[in-house]
Amino acid sequence: MNDHSRLKDIIFQFIEQNEIQVNPLGKGHINDSYKVNSNGNEYVLQRINHHIFKNVPELQDNIFRVTSHIRAKLEAQGETDIKRKVLSLVPAHDGKLYFKDSQGDYWRMMDFISNSKSYDEINSELAYRAGMAFGDFQKMLSDLPGGPLFETIPNFHNMEARLETFRASVKANKAGRLSDREVADLVKEVEARAEEMCKAEQLHRKGKLPNRTNHCDTKVNNILFDEADQVLCVVDLDTVMPGYVLSDFGDFIRSGANTGTEDDEDLDNVSVDLAIFEGYAKGYLQKSASFLTDTEIENLAFGAKLLTYMQTVRFFTDYIDGDTYYKIAYPDHNLVRTKAQFKLLQSLEANFEEMQRIVLQAAGR
Repeated sequence: MNDHSRLKDIIFQFIEQNEIQVNPLGKGHINDSYKVNSNGNEYVLQRINHHIFKNVPELQDNIFRVTSHIRAKLEAQGETDIKRKVLSLVPAHDGKLYFKDSQGDYWRMMDFISNSKSYDEINSELAYRAGMAFGDFQKMLSDLPGGPLFETIPNFHNMEARLETFRASVKANKAGRLSDREVADLVKEVEARAEEMCKAEQLHRKGKLPNRTNHCDTKVNNILFDEADQVLCVVDLDTVMPGYVLSDFGDFIRSGANTGTEDDEDLDNVSVDLAIFEGYAKGYLQKSASFLTDTEIENLAFGAKLLTYMQTVRFFTDYIDGDTYYKIAYPDHNLVRTKAQFKLLQSLEANFEEMQRIVLQAAGR
């Protein structure tokens, strides 16, 4: 069976096959996506990467619970055009929210949200709208019934666990890269900040930082906008699971408020864009300040440092291991990524007082 025939056979597990067209969609790093046209209806078909998301039934149950709760909230608010304001899963004919094929691959289908777009780079106004989108997303899910969601990637934003992995990699030195002076110096920089960067787990153990329903991948391209640049909905819900709000706040700043690129070889390009930081903080807190605790608000700016440090550690760990996790374009790619993230971290540290002032002012504190 060729790939096209295989895809049509999989699609048949979800919808009736009449005049079907299938084309690749997007350039996701984790799942393979296709746009399906059938009888005037549009869908997204995705092959779920079950090597990363090892429990697909629980993953899909998470997404169903989240989208159902948001849909109920939107209906209660009298929202119109709900099909474009929240993802809609299409169940397979057997009632399951996924289909496992004969090759062991898992697939899912959802309605395609028409006349929508996403951005990879933003300005302060789009950052403000993105902040409102993610703040509202967390607010709507703050009373999600049925207990905590399943943890789709265990310890994904657990800094203590990431440091354990990092230290084991340094000890093993599999690729023999620690003899380089620059690499050894970066290990010292990571360790110098390690105690501070475990603050979230420490606060949680003291009962001062609650676990909430988090998105855990708050990049701007995970928000769909309409043609007038108004927010439609938050997408890419695979990583929605329990976490600390500092992670969701911090990861947007790490990815969206960087004046350079994630793997910028010219470190002079890399710094925090305070206008984007302020736009996001204002939008986020406009929606979330009502349910966040004082401890959460006081540590949002720290969250930006935390997630940038965490990504520095993740890239660096992979470099020390010999590039076994992230795809690389050239031999030192992970080291370049590490140095670029570390430069952003230094910029966040240098601007921390101003970031803290912006957050507290936006929260009305």
